[in-house]
Amino acid sequence: MDGRASREGGLKIRVVSVGKDRSRLFAPAVDEYAQRLSHYARFELLELPEAAGGNRRAAESRHTEARSILARLGPRDWLVALDEGGQMLNSVEVARFLEQAQNQSRDLLFAIGGDEGLDPEVIAAARRALALSRLTLPHRLARLVLVEQLYRAFTLLRGEPYHK
Repeated sequence: MDGRASREGGLKIRVVSVGKDRSRLFAPAVDEYAQRLSHYARFELLELPEAAGGNRRAAESRHTEARSILARLGPRDWLVALDEGGQMLNSVEVARFLEQAQNQSRDLLFAIGGDEGLDPEVIAAARRALALSRLTLPHRLARLVLVEQLYRAFTLLRGEPYHK
């Protein structure tokens, strides 16, 4: 799953996620939507290792993970931090955001934190903080929901029937 990219030119979307899906519950569905997304954009999933630290060092772990996430931010990228305190968008609004990025020749880097969430530094650096739900989602499930919504957004933009 690491490092796959496809489709030359156009919008580039990367989803950077801390930690792996050791349960193997969500990976097949994420892979399916990643494949579907590759028809619309250059799409890449990046899994970063969780920083060691445990509960006592949660802030240190988040900071280490933040440095790793921010190091992947390119000059054309708009960073979108997934955070339960972020703005909630509906599917049409997500599609408009993708369209805005395309129209401004930007690429998108979506950041999903690990068990301890994202460091405030990542949220502060983001163009947008996005909440997928007010519920607390396991980060592996959040990755699936995000990738499905990105696919749905492209079908909305193209007027394709999936979104109905």
